Amino acid sequence: MSADVTLTGVGVGPGDPELLTVKAVRLLREADLVFVPVMADRVAPTATAGATPPGADGRAETTVRSHVAAERLRRLPFALDDRGGVTARRAAAWDDAARVVVEAIDAGARSLAFATIGDPNIYSTFGYLAQSVRALRPEVRVATVPGVTAMQELAARSGTPLCEGREPLTLLPATAGLALFADALAGPGTVVAYKGWRRHPELLTELRRQGRLDDAVLGRSLGLPGERIGPVDDTEHDLPYLSTLLVPARREHRGGKL
Repeated sequence: MSADVTLTGVGVGPGDPELLTVKAVRLLREADLVFVPVMADRVAPTATAGATPPGADGRAETTVRSHVAAERLRRLPFALDDRGGVTARRAAAWDDAARVVVEAIDAGARSLAFATIGDPNIYSTFGYLAQSVRALRPEVRVATVPGVTAMQELAARSGTPLCEGREPLTLLPATAGLALFADALAGPGTVVAYKGWRRHPELLTELRRQGRLDDAVLGRSLGLPGERIGPVDDTEHDLPYLSTLLVPARREHRGGKL
């Protein structure tokens, strides 16, 4: 029976293992198993963390290893880099991952955690996994634990307030297209773009066109080796998938947006 089983999506922040909440650490340590997402071409779905090749660790796994023993981690491959909506490869990865989770439940696991970078309710793979698991086992209880987002970490590390007074805050994936980004930049608030890697040259062009390039801040590999935080560089085109672009609202004087 699955009625007493809980699958919890746990936000583990952008990379720094010190940015997990106390609740997140407790639930990860109490879980029977902790699942972590990796790129689909790196490991078979049923492999354990310790049995996979060096360098295959995903960002969530790298963070969680500071708090959870490796033998309690299980990798779930996802087609994280697919483009074009719900591709056959992406759907198959969701289904395969759900079957691995269900197999763990059938083997006796009752408390299962899925570690996701950032927050499990913001552009996270966890939602797709949870839907797929509940399609197979409707009785499974699904819960989430919020996590620190990349935009919060980038704002803190760069000393850039995200929003003040009446300013709106727009968060969007660069994969949604340039038009949404351009419209947001034209507005009165701060704009944050995730997943800008392949579209970075387009974003640069639009920042320059709207006179926002000098204020923009770019973060890559936050909290991990190779981290870079600073102004947007015209030559910085080889970005990782999980890069964050922060464009603060125009502010002329203190309290001007109150």
